[in-house]
Amino acid sequence: MEPSNCSREVELKAREEPAAKGADSEIGMSLSFDGSDNQKPDGEEIISKNRKTGGWKCTIILLTNQALATLAFFGVGVNLVLFLTRVMGQDNASAANSVSKWTGTVYLCSLIGAFLSDSYWGRYLTCAIFQVILVLGLALLSISSSMFLLKPKGCGDGDLECMPTSSVGVAMFYLGIYLIAFGYGGHQPTVATFGADQFDDSEPKGKSNKAAFFCYFYFALNVGSLFSNTVLVYYEDTGEWTLGFLVSGGAAVLGLAAFLAGSRRYRYVKAWGNPIPRVTQVFVAAFRKWRVDVAKEGELYEVEGSASAIKGSRKILHSNEFGFMDKAATITEADLQGPSNPWRLCTVTQVEEAKCVLRMMPVWLCTIIYSVVFTQMASLFVEQGDVMNTKIGNFKIPAASMSTFDICSVLICTGIYRQFLVPLAGRLSGNPKGLTELQRMGIGLIIGMLAMVAAGATEIGRLRHVEPGEKASSLSVFWQIPQYALVGASEVFMYVGQLEFFNGQAPDGIKSFGSSLCMASISLGNYVSSMLVSMVMGITARGESPGWIPESLNSGHIDRFYFLLAALTAIDFVIYLFCAKWYKATNFDGGDKEVDEIVKEEEVISKV
Repeated sequence: MEPSNCSREVELKAREEPAAKGADSEIGMSLSFDGSDNQKPDGEEIISKNRKTGGWKCTIILLTNQALATLAFFGVGVNLVLFLTRVMGQDNASAANSVSKWTGTVYLCSLIGAFLSDSYWGRYLTCAIFQVILVLGLALLSISSSMFLLKPKGCGDGDLECMPTSSVGVAMFYLGIYLIAFGYGGHQPTVATFGADQFDDSEPKGKSNKAAFFCYFYFALNVGSLFSNTVLVYYEDTGEWTLGFLVSGGAAVLGLAAFLAGSRRYRYVKAWGNPIPRVTQVFVAAFRKWRVDVAKEGELYEVEGSASAIKGSRKILHSNEFGFMDKAATITEADLQGPSNPWRLCTVTQVEEAKCVLRMMPVWLCTIIYSVVFTQMASLFVEQGDVMNTKIGNFKIPAASMSTFDICSVLICTGIYRQFLVPLAGRLSGNPKGLTELQRMGIGLIIGMLAMVAAGATEIGRLRHVEPGEKASSLSVFWQIPQYALVGASEVFMYVGQLEFFNGQAPDGIKSFGSSLCMASISLGNYVSSMLVSMVMGITARGESPGWIPESLNSGHIDRFYFLLAALTAIDFVIYLFCAKWYKATNFDGGDKEVDEIVKEEEVISKV
């Protein structure tokens, strides 16, 4: 005779308590400065009872830190493609691929930082350690460039050629730039989540402040890169590479000092423990019960009370997607025999955490093509601008500094969006947030496609103004302004929308992972860009044909490559509409108002 569901839960509850205590010891702890401990009723576990911690004063420190760290990073990254061609002797296609791979590594490292932050170290310690790595990488890069690579002095300015590089110098150079990639990549998503932690969701303005923070976070990122894209780029373009790298290192040191200065005022959230075993347990338990029929929703296993089995995390209500995974929460006779086994029986919250990751994947995959568009600013846009007319009188404009118009576009569009579009869209749609995250990401895809069309049109005009025997076209580099401005406008909608969406939808135990998905999208976008360049050159550079992206761009057709990206973005947008319509919001226990807003968003997307 089958025991009742009530008796099953009583037996399981009696066995789960000691198991839960053991699990608690595996949860990582972030640094505490006052020794206090507190668990909020909604499940968010914090270290500090001092109500004066957190808030906008702390986030201003973190925004300053982000601006300085970004200044340091882009002081290297924005002109890296020209350093590789002028100093390291690489051709255009190889340099573009090298930059794509390096930038991809930067943002791939964000997953490592997110994992350590969520699982063991906590946000604060993770941010501090990765900033130290960033400083070390910049120091090594400065030493390698001054002592081994820039010989004779002043070379790498586009006129004076550098001597062949030594193996020691090359090794130090690559070690330095990849330490920078590791340090900045691990720091950025973690500091974004740490900033969001400074606001309490239980307070009246907590959620709206978080949404505003992500907008200002991207604003600070672009303010930091503005200096790199103007002043530092100018000095590096004239051969003062070491000076640019030293200034970047100084900015990183100041950023680290500012971060540490606010240590006693931050609001700290504990690490939740390694999520990989939790997610793996769901799939293993579901597989072991493959032949078991899924129980009804009210009979699925969940601990009683408001607390979750995942210490400090809110419960997540059951959803109907991926029904086969509910087998992991279905109680069988075997589950009632012997001690509780998490590899055979998981709670609904644990199952929903795994479902959440699967639900976000289609939306996330649709953002990768956009990141391919975005990465062209650091590679082909710079190479294109380098063979245009960059002079105003006797003053030569560095091609990489044209990205200043991208930054200005971001800053202007951020202000327009916050001050005008949000109130207007809020009145029209009834949503106080204005446009929802999924809507903004869709708009970002469309604007990104238009940026590629503009870049292709500029290249057609550039080729028409090339004089025989001349390296550079007579067409002014300022014709690149539309493509840079459109990319900047698209970032405001795409990347800020991504930060809000993935951080808001990720369960409490993997918040940093949610923030890192935005950076991981940029990472894969760079790798896909590198792959596309290689494929295009492999197909088009046959026989006597130089291909679309040859050493001399005047004999190539990068306009066709831009139009190819525009076509791929248009296809991606259609797929994105289906994914956005299919997506169902994560439903946290406790009547989260954000859920209602995102559910309304699905209805809006379906009407587009």
